[in-house]
Amino acid sequence: MRRREFLQAAAITSAGVTCNTHAARAGSSAVREAGVYDDSPVVEATISQLLAGLQAGRWSATELVQWYLQRIEAIDRNGPKLNAVLEINPEALDVAQRLDAERKRGRLRGALHGIPILIKDNIDTADKMTTTAGSLALEGWHPPNDSGVAARLRQAGAVILGKTNLSEWANFRSNHSSSGWSGRGGQTRNPYVTNRNPCGSSSGSGVAAAASLCAAAIGTETNGSIVCPSSINGVVGIKPTVGQVSRAGIIPISHTQDTAGPMARTVADAALLLAAISGADPRDAATQHDHPFFSARDIRLDADGLQGKRIGVARDYFGFDDRVDELAESAIKVLADRGATLVDPVKLRIRGAGQAAFDLLLYEFKADLNAYLKHVAPELPVHSLQELIEFNRKHADREMPFFGQELFELAQAKGTLEDDAYRKAVAAVRKAYREDGIDKLVKEHRLDAIVAPTTGPSWVTDLVYGDRGSGGSSSPAARAGYPNVTVPMGYIAGLPVGLSFIGSAFSEPKLVTIAYAFEQASAARKRPRFAEEVTSPTAP
Repeated sequence: MRRREFLQAAAITSAGVTCNTHAARAGSSAVREAGVYDDSPVVEATISQLLAGLQAGRWSATELVQWYLQRIEAIDRNGPKLNAVLEINPEALDVAQRLDAERKRGRLRGALHGIPILIKDNIDTADKMTTTAGSLALEGWHPPNDSGVAARLRQAGAVILGKTNLSEWANFRSNHSSSGWSGRGGQTRNPYVTNRNPCGSSSGSGVAAAASLCAAAIGTETNGSIVCPSSINGVVGIKPTVGQVSRAGIIPISHTQDTAGPMARTVADAALLLAAISGADPRDAATQHDHPFFSARDIRLDADGLQGKRIGVARDYFGFDDRVDELAESAIKVLADRGATLVDPVKLRIRGAGQAAFDLLLYEFKADLNAYLKHVAPELPVHSLQELIEFNRKHADREMPFFGQELFELAQAKGTLEDDAYRKAVAAVRKAYREDGIDKLVKEHRLDAIVAPTTGPSWVTDLVYGDRGSGGSSSPAARAGYPNVTVPMGYIAGLPVGLSFIGSAFSEPKLVTIAYAFEQASAARKRPRFAEEVTSPTAP
Protein backbone atom coordinates (compact mmCIF):
# COMPACT_ATOMS: atom_id res chain seq x y z
CA MET A 1 0.00 0.00 0.00
CA ARG A 2 1.40 3.41 -0.99
CA ARG A 3 1.71 6.14 1.65
CA ARG A 4 -1.22 8.16 0.23
CA GLU A 5 -3.46 5.08 0.17
CA PHE A 6 -2.40 4.24 3.73
CA LEU A 7 -3.40 7.73 4.87
CA GLN A 8 -6.75 7.45 3.11
CA ALA A 9 -7.44 4.09 4.79
CA ALA A 10 -6.56 5.65 8.14
CA ALA A 11 -8.85 8.68 7.85
CA ILE A 12 -9.93 9.87 11.27
CA THR A 13 -11.94 12.82 12.51
CA SER A 14 -10.95 14.90 15.53
CA ALA A 15 -14.15 13.80 17.25
CA GLY A 16 -13.46 10.10 16.91
CA VAL A 17 -12.93 7.24 14.50
CA THR A 18 -14.66 7.41 11.15
CA CYS A 19 -14.53 4.14 9.25
CA ASN A 20 -15.30 4.58 5.56
CA THR A 21 -14.18 1.28 4.12
CA HIS A 22 -16.49 -1.02 2.21
CA ALA A 23 -15.56 -3.95 4.43
CA ALA A 24 -16.67 -2.15 7.57
CA ARG A 25 -19.99 -1.10 6.02
CA ALA A 26 -20.65 -4.51 4.56
CA GLY A 27 -20.57 -6.22 7.95
CA SER A 28 -19.18 -9.51 9.12
CA SER A 29 -19.56 -11.39 5.83
CA ALA A 30 -17.09 -9.17 3.98
CA VAL A 31 -14.78 -9.22 6.96
CA ARG A 32 -14.81 -13.01 7.10
CA GLU A 33 -14.16 -13.40 3.41
CA ALA A 34 -11.45 -10.81 2.90
CA GLY A 35 -10.51 -9.50 6.33
CA VAL A 36 -10.21 -5.77 6.93
CA TYR A 37 -7.41 -3.91 5.16
CA ASP A 38 -5.78 -7.20 4.22
CA ASP A 39 -3.72 -5.34 1.62
CA SER A 40 -2.08 -3.23 4.30
CA PRO A 41 1.46 -4.16 5.34
CA VAL A 42 0.54 -3.73 8.99
CA VAL A 43 -2.01 -6.56 9.22
CA GLU A 44 -0.18 -9.34 11.07
CA ALA A 45 2.93 -7.13 11.04
CA THR A 46 5.56 -7.83 13.68
CA ILE A 47 6.88 -5.12 15.95
CA SER A 48 10.21 -5.31 14.13
CA GLN A 49 8.47 -4.72 10.81
CA LEU A 50 6.52 -1.79 12.22
CA LEU A 51 9.71 -0.30 13.67
CA ALA A 52 11.49 -0.74 10.35
CA GLY A 53 8.66 1.10 8.62
CA LEU A 54 8.86 3.92 11.15
CA GLN A 55 12.62 4.18 10.73
CA ALA A 56 12.37 4.20 6.93
CA GLY A 57 9.56 6.77 6.91
CA ARG A 58 7.05 4.44 5.28
CA TRP A 59 4.58 5.44 7.98
CA SER A 60 4.53 7.42 11.20
CA ALA A 61 3.39 6.51 14.70
CA THR A 62 0.40 8.79 14.14
CA GLU A 63 -0.56 6.81 11.03
CA LEU A 64 -0.17 3.52 12.87
CA VAL A 65 -2.49 4.72 15.63
CA GLN A 66 -5.00 5.93 13.06
CA TRP A 67 -4.92 2.58 11.28
CA TYR A 68 -5.41 0.56 14.45
CA LEU A 69 -8.29 2.82 15.51
CA GLN A 70 -9.90 2.23 12.13
CA ARG A 71 -9.48 -1.51 12.51
CA ILE A 72 -10.96 -1.43 16.02
CA GLU A 73 -13.95 0.45 14.65
CA ALA A 74 -14.31 -1.95 11.72
CA ILE A 75 -14.08 -5.34 13.43
CA ASP A 76 -14.28 -4.73 17.18
CA ARG A 77 -17.17 -2.25 17.24
CA ASN A 78 -18.69 -3.41 13.94
CA GLY A 79 -18.38 -6.36 11.59
CA PRO A 80 -17.81 -9.45 13.76
CA LYS A 81 -18.00 -7.21 16.86
CA LEU A 82 -15.24 -8.84 18.85
CA ASN A 83 -15.81 -6.51 21.80
CA ALA A 84 -12.19 -6.79 22.90
CA VAL A 85 -11.39 -3.11 23.41
CA LEU A 86 -13.14 -1.56 26.39
CA GLU A 87 -11.81 1.97 26.12
CA ILE A 88 -9.74 3.99 23.64
CA ASN A 89 -7.07 6.32 24.94
CA PRO A 90 -8.34 9.78 23.91
CA GLU A 91 -4.73 11.03 24.00
CA ALA A 92 -3.32 8.29 21.78
CA LEU A 93 -3.01 10.49 18.69
CA ASP A 94 -1.41 13.31 20.67
CA VAL A 95 1.09 10.88 22.17
CA ALA A 96 1.89 9.47 18.73
CA GLN A 97 2.42 12.94 17.30
CA ARG A 98 4.86 13.78 20.10
CA LEU A 99 6.73 10.55 19.46
CA ASP A 100 6.90 11.35 15.74
CA ALA A 101 8.33 14.77 16.54
CA GLU A 102 10.92 13.19 18.82
CA ARG A 103 11.91 10.74 16.11
CA LYS A 104 12.41 13.60 13.65
CA ARG A 105 14.73 15.24 16.18
CA GLY A 106 16.70 12.00 16.46
CA ARG A 107 15.46 11.14 19.93
CA LEU A 108 14.14 7.62 20.54
CA ARG A 109 12.81 6.79 23.99
CA GLY A 110 13.34 3.05 23.72
CA ALA A 111 12.74 -0.17 21.84
CA LEU A 112 9.00 0.44 21.31
CA HIS A 113 9.13 4.04 20.11
CA GLY A 114 5.85 4.68 18.29
CA ILE A 115 4.39 1.16 18.69
CA PRO A 116 0.67 0.99 19.67
CA ILE A 117 0.02 -1.39 22.58
CA LEU A 118 -3.26 -2.30 24.30
CA ILE A 119 -3.34 -3.12 28.01
CA LYS A 120 -5.82 -4.92 30.23
CA ASP A 121 -8.34 -2.85 32.17
CA ASN A 122 -6.97 -3.78 35.57
CA ILE A 123 -3.69 -1.91 34.94
CA ASP A 124 -3.54 1.69 36.19
CA THR A 125 -2.78 4.55 33.84
CA ALA A 126 -2.48 8.15 35.04
CA ASP A 127 -4.21 9.70 32.04
CA LYS A 128 -7.71 10.25 30.72
CA MET A 129 -8.51 6.53 30.72
CA THR A 130 -10.17 4.79 33.64
CA THR A 131 -9.14 1.58 35.40
CA THR A 132 -12.11 -0.54 36.43
CA ALA A 133 -11.36 -4.30 36.19
CA GLY A 134 -14.51 -4.30 34.03
CA SER A 135 -16.71 -3.38 36.99
CA LEU A 136 -19.37 -0.68 37.13
CA ALA A 137 -18.25 -0.08 40.71
CA LEU A 138 -15.07 1.62 39.51
CA GLU A 139 -16.53 3.59 36.62
CA GLY A 140 -14.87 6.99 36.60
CA TRP A 141 -11.76 5.87 38.52
CA HIS A 142 -8.71 7.75 37.25
CA PRO A 143 -5.67 6.53 39.20
CA PRO A 144 -3.23 9.31 40.18
CA ASN A 145 -0.15 7.31 39.17
CA ASP A 146 0.88 5.03 36.35
CA SER A 147 1.29 1.35 37.16
CA GLY A 148 4.82 0.03 36.89
CA VAL A 149 3.86 -1.60 33.58
CA ALA A 150 2.37 1.58 32.08
CA ALA A 151 5.37 3.63 33.19
CA ARG A 152 7.81 1.23 31.54
CA LEU A 153 5.76 1.13 28.34
CA ARG A 154 5.89 4.91 28.14
CA GLN A 155 9.63 4.90 28.89
CA ALA A 156 10.10 2.47 25.99
CA GLY A 157 8.19 4.81 23.68
CA ALA A 158 5.03 2.75 23.28
CA VAL A 159 1.68 4.37 22.58
CA ILE A 160 -0.86 3.02 25.06
CA LEU A 161 -3.74 2.75 22.62
CA GLY A 162 -6.46 1.77 25.08
CA LYS A 163 -7.74 -0.74 27.62
CA THR A 164 -8.98 -4.24 26.83
CA ASN A 165 -12.05 -6.01 28.15
CA LEU A 166 -11.56 -8.84 30.61
CA SER A 167 -13.33 -11.34 32.77
CA GLU A 168 -14.54 -8.97 35.48
CA TRP A 169 -12.22 -8.70 38.49
CA ALA A 170 -9.81 -10.97 36.60
CA ASN A 171 -12.33 -13.84 36.85
CA PHE A 172 -12.21 -14.15 40.64
CA ARG A 173 -15.87 -13.53 41.39
CA SER A 174 -17.83 -16.70 40.61
CA ASN A 175 -17.32 -20.33 39.67
CA HIS A 176 -20.11 -19.92 37.08
CA SER A 177 -18.70 -16.99 35.14
CA SER A 178 -18.35 -16.68 31.39
CA SER A 179 -14.76 -15.77 30.55
CA GLY A 180 -14.50 -12.46 28.77
CA TRP A 181 -17.67 -11.00 30.33
CA SER A 182 -17.67 -7.86 32.42
CA GLY A 183 -20.47 -5.66 33.68
CA ARG A 184 -18.88 -2.67 32.01
CA GLY A 185 -17.82 -4.28 28.74
CA GLY A 186 -20.14 -7.21 28.05
CA GLN A 187 -18.91 -10.40 26.35
CA THR A 188 -15.71 -10.61 24.30
CA ARG A 189 -15.81 -12.96 21.28
CA ASN A 190 -13.23 -15.35 19.87
CA PRO A 191 -11.84 -14.04 16.54
CA TYR A 192 -11.52 -17.52 15.01
CA VAL A 193 -15.13 -18.54 15.61
CA THR A 194 -17.11 -15.72 17.13
CA ASN A 195 -19.71 -17.78 19.00
CA ARG A 196 -16.83 -19.38 20.90
CA ASN A 197 -15.23 -18.16 24.10
CA PRO A 198 -11.91 -16.23 24.24
CA CYS A 199 -10.95 -17.67 27.64
CA GLY A 200 -9.85 -15.32 30.41
CA SER A 201 -9.27 -13.33 32.25
CA SER A 202 -7.05 -11.49 29.73
CA SER A 203 -9.70 -12.12 27.09
CA GLY A 204 -9.60 -8.76 25.34
CA SER A 205 -5.81 -8.71 25.26
CA GLY A 206 -5.65 -12.13 23.62
CA VAL A 207 -8.33 -11.28 21.06
CA ALA A 208 -6.81 -7.86 20.31
CA ALA A 209 -3.37 -9.35 19.65
CA ALA A 210 -4.81 -12.14 17.49
CA ALA A 211 -7.00 -9.83 15.40
CA SER A 212 -4.31 -7.15 14.82
CA LEU A 213 -6.15 -4.51 16.85
CA CYS A 214 -2.72 -3.51 18.16
CA ALA A 215 0.90 -4.43 17.65
CA ALA A 216 0.76 -6.51 20.86
CA ALA A 217 -1.01 -6.47 24.21
CA ILE A 218 -0.47 -6.82 27.94
CA GLY A 219 -2.45 -9.25 30.07
CA THR A 220 -2.24 -10.37 33.67
CA GLU A 221 -2.31 -13.84 35.21
CA THR A 222 -2.98 -15.41 38.57
CA ASN A 223 -3.66 -18.89 37.21
CA GLY A 224 -4.03 -19.29 33.46
CA SER A 225 -5.21 -15.79 32.62
CA ILE A 226 -2.38 -15.13 30.14
CA VAL A 227 -1.68 -18.60 28.80
CA CYS A 228 -5.29 -19.75 28.35
CA PRO A 229 -6.51 -16.77 26.27
CA SER A 230 -3.22 -16.85 24.35
CA SER A 231 -3.69 -20.52 23.50
CA ILE A 232 -7.37 -20.21 22.65
CA ASN A 233 -6.86 -17.07 20.53
CA GLY A 234 -3.83 -18.40 18.67
CA VAL A 235 -1.12 -16.09 20.01
CA VAL A 236 2.06 -16.32 22.05
CA GLY A 237 1.74 -15.55 25.76
CA ILE A 238 4.48 -15.22 28.36
CA LYS A 239 3.48 -15.59 32.00
CA PRO A 240 6.67 -14.36 33.71
CA THR A 241 8.20 -15.33 37.02
CA VAL A 242 6.53 -13.41 39.84
CA GLY A 243 8.95 -10.56 40.48
CA GLN A 244 10.05 -10.20 36.86
CA VAL A 245 7.47 -7.45 36.20
CA SER A 246 6.13 -4.88 38.65
CA ARG A 247 2.56 -5.38 39.89
CA ALA A 248 2.37 -1.87 41.39
CA GLY A 249 -0.85 -0.27 40.19
CA ILE A 250 -2.48 -3.50 39.04
CA ILE A 251 -5.80 -4.42 40.62
CA PRO A 252 -4.82 -7.58 42.53
CA ILE A 253 -5.96 -11.06 43.33
CA SER A 254 -2.86 -12.58 44.93
CA HIS A 255 0.58 -11.14 45.65
CA THR A 256 1.89 -14.71 45.59
CA GLN A 257 0.76 -15.44 42.04
CA ASP A 258 -0.17 -12.23 40.21
CA THR A 259 1.95 -10.99 37.32
CA ALA A 260 1.56 -9.03 34.10
CA GLY A 261 2.93 -10.34 30.83
CA PRO A 262 2.94 -9.92 27.04
CA MET A 263 0.55 -11.43 24.49
CA ALA A 264 1.63 -11.17 20.86
CA ARG A 265 1.48 -12.87 17.48
CA THR A 266 5.11 -14.02 17.57
CA VAL A 267 7.63 -15.12 20.17
CA ALA A 268 9.97 -12.32 19.10
CA ASP A 269 7.30 -9.67 19.73
CA ALA A 270 6.33 -11.15 23.09
CA ALA A 271 9.98 -11.25 24.14
CA LEU A 272 10.56 -7.65 23.06
CA LEU A 273 7.53 -6.53 25.05
CA LEU A 274 8.62 -8.54 28.09
CA ALA A 275 12.05 -6.88 27.98
CA ALA A 276 10.35 -3.48 27.93
CA ILE A 277 8.19 -4.08 31.02
CA SER A 278 10.62 -6.12 33.16
CA GLY A 279 12.53 -4.46 35.96
CA ALA A 280 12.67 -3.43 39.59
CA ASP A 281 10.06 -1.15 41.14
CA PRO A 282 10.32 0.15 44.72
CA ARG A 283 6.52 -0.10 44.94
CA ASP A 284 6.57 -3.90 44.46
CA ALA A 285 8.61 -5.88 46.98
CA ALA A 286 8.60 -8.95 44.72
CA THR A 287 10.86 -7.10 42.27
CA GLN A 288 13.50 -6.48 44.95
CA HIS A 289 15.71 -9.49 44.31
CA ASP A 290 19.17 -10.45 43.06
CA HIS A 291 18.06 -12.23 39.89
CA PRO A 292 18.83 -10.52 36.56
CA PHE A 293 15.76 -9.07 34.90
CA PHE A 294 14.83 -10.12 31.39
CA SER A 295 16.27 -7.65 28.89
CA ALA A 296 16.90 -7.28 25.17
CA ARG A 297 20.24 -9.05 25.69
CA ASP A 298 18.31 -12.19 26.66
CA ILE A 299 16.35 -12.38 23.40
CA ARG A 300 18.18 -15.12 21.51
CA LEU A 301 16.20 -15.79 18.37
CA ASP A 302 17.93 -18.89 17.09
CA ALA A 303 16.03 -21.30 14.83
CA ASP A 304 18.45 -24.00 16.06
CA GLY A 305 17.79 -23.11 19.69
CA LEU A 306 16.42 -26.57 20.50
CA GLN A 307 19.81 -28.21 19.89
CA GLY A 308 21.07 -29.78 23.11
CA LYS A 309 18.06 -28.73 25.21
CA ARG A 310 16.60 -31.23 27.68
CA ILE A 311 12.83 -31.06 27.77
CA GLY A 312 10.58 -33.05 30.07
CA VAL A 313 7.24 -34.24 28.69
CA ALA A 314 4.51 -33.83 31.33
CA ARG A 315 2.19 -36.60 30.17
CA ASP A 316 0.03 -36.25 33.26
CA TYR A 317 -1.36 -33.17 31.50
CA PHE A 318 -2.26 -35.16 28.38
CA GLY A 319 -5.38 -37.29 27.99
CA PHE A 320 -8.19 -34.75 28.29
CA ASP A 321 -8.77 -34.67 24.50
CA ASP A 322 -7.47 -37.17 21.90
CA ARG A 323 -7.20 -34.43 19.27
CA VAL A 324 -5.10 -32.26 21.56
CA ASP A 325 -2.89 -35.25 22.28
CA GLU A 326 -2.40 -35.79 18.55
CA LEU A 327 -1.28 -32.20 18.07
CA ALA A 328 0.99 -32.43 21.09
CA GLU A 329 2.61 -35.62 19.82
CA SER A 330 3.38 -33.88 16.53
CA ALA A 331 4.82 -30.93 18.44
CA ILE A 332 7.00 -33.19 20.56
CA LYS A 333 8.32 -34.83 17.41
CA VAL A 334 9.28 -31.36 16.14
CA LEU A 335 11.23 -30.78 19.35
CA ALA A 336 13.11 -34.05 18.96
CA ASP A 337 13.72 -33.58 15.24
CA ARG A 338 15.25 -30.17 15.94
CA GLY A 339 17.77 -31.54 18.40
CA ALA A 340 16.08 -31.53 21.81
CA THR A 341 16.59 -34.45 24.18
CA LEU A 342 13.21 -35.55 25.52
CA VAL A 343 12.79 -36.89 29.03
CA ASP A 344 9.51 -38.69 28.58
CA PRO A 345 7.59 -38.78 30.81
CA VAL A 346 8.05 -36.53 33.82
CA LYS A 347 5.39 -36.07 36.48
CA LEU A 348 4.30 -32.44 36.81
CA ARG A 349 0.80 -32.74 38.25
CA ILE A 350 0.75 -32.00 41.98
CA ARG A 351 -1.94 -33.58 44.11
CA GLY A 352 -3.06 -32.82 47.64
CA ALA A 353 -2.34 -29.07 47.71
CA GLY A 354 -5.38 -27.82 45.80
CA GLN A 355 -7.34 -26.70 48.86
CA ALA A 356 -4.33 -24.87 50.27
CA ALA A 357 -3.87 -23.09 46.93
CA PHE A 358 -7.52 -22.01 46.90
CA ASP A 359 -7.40 -20.82 50.53
CA LEU A 360 -4.27 -18.81 49.74
CA LEU A 361 -6.12 -16.98 46.96
CA LEU A 362 -9.12 -16.24 49.17
CA TYR A 363 -6.98 -14.78 51.95
CA GLU A 364 -4.79 -12.74 49.64
CA PHE A 365 -7.66 -11.48 47.50
CA LYS A 366 -9.37 -10.00 50.54
CA ALA A 367 -6.20 -8.38 51.89
CA ASP A 368 -4.77 -7.23 48.57
CA LEU A 369 -8.00 -5.89 47.08
CA ASN A 370 -8.81 -4.01 50.29
CA ALA A 371 -5.35 -2.43 50.12
CA TYR A 372 -5.97 -1.30 46.53
CA LEU A 373 -9.53 -0.07 47.05
CA LYS A 374 -8.52 1.93 50.11
CA HIS A 375 -6.86 4.45 47.79
CA VAL A 376 -9.72 4.76 45.30
CA ALA A 377 -11.20 8.25 45.03
CA PRO A 378 -13.56 9.00 47.95
CA GLU A 379 -16.46 9.92 45.68
CA LEU A 380 -16.57 6.40 44.21
CA PRO A 381 -18.89 3.84 45.83
CA VAL A 382 -16.45 1.09 46.87
CA HIS A 383 -13.38 1.19 49.11
CA SER A 384 -13.36 -2.38 50.41
CA LEU A 385 -14.35 -5.88 49.39
CA GLN A 386 -17.41 -5.67 51.65
CA GLU A 387 -18.57 -2.47 49.96
CA LEU A 388 -18.00 -4.12 46.58
CA ILE A 389 -20.19 -7.06 47.57
CA GLU A 390 -22.92 -4.64 48.65
CA PHE A 391 -22.57 -2.63 45.42
CA ASN A 392 -23.07 -5.77 43.34
CA ARG A 393 -26.15 -6.74 45.32
CA LYS A 394 -27.61 -3.27 44.84
CA HIS A 395 -26.87 -3.33 41.10
CA ALA A 396 -27.48 -7.04 40.52
CA ASP A 397 -29.49 -6.42 37.35
CA ARG A 398 -26.37 -5.07 35.62
CA GLU A 399 -23.55 -6.65 37.60
CA MET A 400 -24.95 -10.11 38.27
CA PRO A 401 -27.45 -10.88 35.49
CA PHE A 402 -25.85 -14.26 34.72
CA PHE A 403 -23.70 -15.32 37.69
CA GLY A 404 -23.10 -14.32 41.27
CA GLN A 405 -20.20 -13.45 43.57
CA GLU A 406 -19.71 -16.49 45.77
CA LEU A 407 -15.90 -16.17 45.59
CA PHE A 408 -16.14 -12.61 46.90
CA GLU A 409 -18.24 -13.85 49.80
CA LEU A 410 -15.87 -16.74 50.57
CA ALA A 411 -12.93 -14.32 50.58
CA GLN A 412 -14.74 -11.82 52.79
CA ALA A 413 -15.34 -14.58 55.34
CA LYS A 414 -11.59 -15.21 55.69
CA GLY A 415 -9.46 -13.66 58.40
CA THR A 416 -6.20 -11.75 58.01
CA LEU A 417 -2.78 -12.66 56.66
CA GLU A 418 -1.74 -13.19 60.27
CA ASP A 419 -3.94 -16.30 60.55
CA ASP A 420 -2.11 -19.60 61.02
CA ALA A 421 -4.36 -21.13 58.37
CA TYR A 422 -3.05 -18.64 55.82
CA ARG A 423 0.59 -19.16 56.76
CA LYS A 424 0.17 -22.91 56.52
CA ALA A 425 -1.46 -22.59 53.11
CA VAL A 426 1.45 -20.49 51.80
CA ALA A 427 3.99 -23.00 53.11
CA ALA A 428 2.07 -25.97 51.66
CA VAL A 429 1.75 -24.38 48.22
CA ARG A 430 5.39 -23.34 48.09
CA LYS A 431 6.61 -26.80 49.07
CA ALA A 432 4.25 -28.67 46.72
CA TYR A 433 4.67 -26.54 43.60
CA ARG A 434 8.24 -25.29 43.99
CA GLU A 435 10.42 -27.56 46.14
CA ASP A 436 8.67 -30.87 45.45
CA GLY A 437 7.29 -29.80 42.09
CA ILE A 438 9.01 -27.84 39.34
CA ASP A 439 12.33 -27.33 41.14
CA LYS A 440 12.65 -31.04 41.89
CA LEU A 441 11.82 -32.06 38.31
CA VAL A 442 14.25 -29.59 36.78
CA LYS A 443 17.08 -30.60 39.12
CA GLU A 444 16.57 -34.38 38.97
CA HIS A 445 16.32 -34.53 35.18
CA ARG A 446 18.59 -31.54 34.40
CA LEU A 447 15.76 -29.98 32.41
CA ASP A 448 15.77 -26.77 30.44
CA ALA A 449 11.97 -26.82 30.20
CA ILE A 450 8.86 -28.90 30.79
CA VAL A 451 6.35 -29.21 27.94
CA ALA A 452 2.58 -29.84 28.05
CA PRO A 453 -0.53 -28.86 26.09
CA THR A 454 -1.69 -25.41 27.25
CA THR A 455 -5.44 -25.95 26.82
CA GLY A 456 -8.00 -27.62 24.65
CA PRO A 457 -9.99 -25.78 21.97
CA SER A 458 -12.47 -23.07 22.83
CA TRP A 459 -16.03 -23.84 23.94
CA VAL A 460 -19.29 -22.17 22.89
CA THR A 461 -19.89 -19.11 25.06
CA ASP A 462 -22.74 -19.80 27.48
CA LEU A 463 -23.93 -17.02 29.78
CA VAL A 464 -26.34 -19.37 31.55
CA TYR A 465 -24.04 -22.21 32.57
CA GLY A 466 -20.72 -20.39 32.30
CA ASP A 467 -17.40 -21.76 31.11
CA ARG A 468 -16.88 -25.34 30.04
CA GLY A 469 -13.41 -26.46 31.00
CA SER A 470 -11.29 -27.76 28.14
CA GLY A 471 -8.26 -29.02 30.04
CA GLY A 472 -5.09 -27.12 30.87
CA SER A 473 -1.65 -27.14 32.45
CA SER A 474 -1.33 -23.64 33.90
CA SER A 475 -1.58 -24.40 37.64
CA PRO A 476 1.93 -25.71 38.48
CA ALA A 477 3.76 -22.67 37.09
CA ALA A 478 1.10 -20.25 38.34
CA ARG A 479 1.10 -21.56 41.90
CA ALA A 480 4.89 -21.78 41.98
CA GLY A 481 5.17 -18.25 40.61
CA TYR A 482 7.34 -19.58 37.77
CA PRO A 483 7.40 -18.75 34.03
CA ASN A 484 5.21 -20.33 31.37
CA VAL A 485 5.39 -19.59 27.64
CA THR A 486 2.62 -20.78 25.32
CA VAL A 487 3.03 -20.99 21.53
CA PRO A 488 0.42 -22.00 18.91
CA MET A 489 0.83 -25.67 17.97
CA GLY A 490 -2.20 -26.34 15.74
CA TYR A 491 -5.95 -26.22 15.23
CA ILE A 492 -8.99 -28.35 15.97
CA ALA A 493 -11.98 -27.52 13.77
CA GLY A 494 -10.43 -24.12 13.11
CA LEU A 495 -9.87 -23.42 16.81
CA PRO A 496 -6.30 -22.75 18.04
CA VAL A 497 -4.50 -24.88 20.62
CA GLY A 498 -1.20 -23.95 22.28
CA LEU A 499 1.84 -25.74 23.68
CA SER A 500 3.35 -24.62 27.00
CA PHE A 501 7.02 -24.46 27.95
CA ILE A 502 7.40 -24.24 31.73
CA GLY A 503 10.59 -23.58 33.67
CA SER A 504 12.11 -22.76 37.01
CA ALA A 505 12.28 -19.25 38.46
CA PHE A 506 13.69 -16.58 36.12
CA SER A 507 14.34 -19.04 33.31
CA GLU A 508 12.58 -16.80 30.77
CA PRO A 509 15.68 -16.43 28.53
CA LYS A 510 15.92 -20.18 28.08
CA LEU A 511 12.17 -20.61 27.57
CA VAL A 512 12.04 -17.84 24.95
CA THR A 513 14.88 -19.47 22.98
CA ILE A 514 13.10 -22.84 23.07
CA ALA A 515 9.72 -21.33 22.21
CA TYR A 516 11.16 -19.38 19.28
CA ALA A 517 12.89 -22.43 17.82
CA PHE A 518 9.66 -24.44 18.10
CA GLU A 519 7.65 -21.63 16.54
CA GLN A 520 10.02 -21.40 13.58
CA ALA A 521 10.05 -25.17 13.05
CA SER A 522 6.30 -25.70 13.38
CA ALA A 523 4.99 -22.49 11.73
CA ALA A 524 1.62 -23.44 13.18
CA ARG A 525 -0.11 -20.08 13.61
CA LYS A 526 -2.76 -18.99 11.13
CA ARG A 527 -4.54 -15.65 11.25
CA PRO A 528 -8.18 -15.51 12.42
CA ARG A 529 -10.96 -15.36 9.84
CA PHE A 530 -13.91 -14.39 12.09
CA ALA A 531 -16.20 -17.32 11.26
CA GLU A 532 -19.59 -17.16 12.94
CA GLU A 533 -19.59 -20.86 13.83
CA VAL A 534 -17.51 -23.99 13.31
CA THR A 535 -18.07 -25.10 9.72
CA SER A 536 -15.15 -27.43 9.01
CA PRO A 537 -13.80 -30.29 11.12
CA THR A 538 -10.22 -29.48 10.19
CA ALA A 539 -9.48 -26.25 8.32
CA PRO A 540 -8.71 -23.05 10.28
